[in-house]
Amino acid sequence: MSDDNVADGKLIRSSSLVSLLTMVSRAFGLLRDVVIANVFGAGAGADAFFVALRIPNLFRRLFAEGAFSQAFVPVLVEYKERASPRAVRLLVSRVSGTLGLTLVAITIVGVLGADYVMHIFAFGYVYNAEAEKLALATQMLRLTFPYLLLISLTAFAGAVLNTFGRFAIPAFTPTLLNLSLIICVVFLRPYLDQPIMVLAWAVLIAGIAQLTIQLPFLARENLLVAPTIDTHDPGVRRILTLMLPALFGVSVGQINILLDTVLASFLETGTLSWLWYSDRLLELPLGIFAIAIATVILPGLSQNYAVSSAEQFSRTLNWAIRLVLLLGLPASAALIYLSDQLIATLFLHGAMTERDVTMSGAALAAYGTGLLGHMLTKVLLPGYFARQDTATPVKYGVIALVSNMVLNLALIWHFKHVGLALATSFSAFINAGLLFYGLKRSGVLFFDSDSYRFCLRIIIATLIMLSILYLITPSIEIWFNFGVVDRILRMLSICLIGLGIYVFCLLVLGIKIHQIVR
Repeated sequence: MSDDNVADGKLIRSSSLVSLLTMVSRAFGLLRDVVIANVFGAGAGADAFFVALRIPNLFRRLFAEGAFSQAFVPVLVEYKERASPRAVRLLVSRVSGTLGLTLVAITIVGVLGADYVMHIFAFGYVYNAEAEKLALATQMLRLTFPYLLLISLTAFAGAVLNTFGRFAIPAFTPTLLNLSLIICVVFLRPYLDQPIMVLAWAVLIAGIAQLTIQLPFLARENLLVAPTIDTHDPGVRRILTLMLPALFGVSVGQINILLDTVLASFLETGTLSWLWYSDRLLELPLGIFAIAIATVILPGLSQNYAVSSAEQFSRTLNWAIRLVLLLGLPASAALIYLSDQLIATLFLHGAMTERDVTMSGAALAAYGTGLLGHMLTKVLLPGYFARQDTATPVKYGVIALVSNMVLNLALIWHFKHVGLALATSFSAFINAGLLFYGLKRSGVLFFDSDSYRFCLRIIIATLIMLSILYLITPSIEIWFNFGVVDRILRMLSICLIGLGIYVFCLLVLGIKIHQIVR
């Protein structure tokens, strides 16, 4: 068996495992959002929680899954390939100490200055004199902000485990947040004077659990070392050099979401909740497919670059792009066309109203438009970070961010919260297009005519699938009249029929397995 086939086989097995575990986590995530929607709906309390959670989530992406991991993994891979085990342990010790100290300082500032932070990110509450909502969001932020410290250290541990081929535990860990929210809402809520505060407590509890579960597995790899601080260490300095520009570039999507949050705080009560519930459905295919694929290919790309294997580097990127197109295009089409029905199926019960459904559904259709752009961005970024090039994504990210800001201001006046979602989608495609162009121009990505024919076949299969969905899907007015169980069974049937039609069309059009995994 050739080395290329072995590498492909490892990628497929690893990405399948990560996708499966991520699917479990996202399934619990949907159940979590169903529970929250059922108990708290889309009112002022839910809005306050979602803005209080989004703020530490931004910093989490900056210091955890985003810029830090993308800068840390290539350097750690290089140490793993070229240095001694003692040098690897020393790097892990010094990086964890430097990262931990930085995070502790930011967390203290965030908790003590929660009032000021909330005045910035929810300025609409201040402008509209919604003092009660502002106070509740600030109170929640003091509990959710420490999650930044805990989840960032969790992501650090996960990055180490991923580098050593241990993908399962880091992929499973996010499930603990969803379980914590579900259990706390169901069992702890009755014991609190302010029931909505249970959501903030659940986030803090989850952060502790997520970090704790990683530690035994680090110990098993002999990498559970005491943190030390040494900013003069060559490896630490290289990571910091790579990380600083990536802090902005890799987090364009999160910054866009926070810009949406600031603007959404000026709109009517419920807006943040509508955007949250719709964004959760967008995150389902994004997490199961794109983030899982990106997580798996980064260590491999870094290794390809470290040993100067340009051909395998391009093969890996091509494989990732093809898989994203194969899965992302039909998923995007389904999110757009079935947006109202999906929201109604999952959330229409308890405190959630029919108006909440249609408003969330409109946002989901707008977000779904940009799903493919988000997915491509996720798998193209490792092509830069594996080569320790963090400056180029920053330049492209600035262009995408400015585009998003302009589109936000242009679309919000007429389309309200839907305009914010559309602006995010359009900027995602701008970012993905620039990243693709940059990789081709640098000569590390070869996208031949066969690849374009592959894309054309996927487009045709998706259009045929959509035409069948049009014939078999009832309108949202009819959908409202179905019971909960009936809605679930009908949606499952529609999704299975759509999937069957899509796969059948792919086979008829001549797409073979080897075109995806080669």
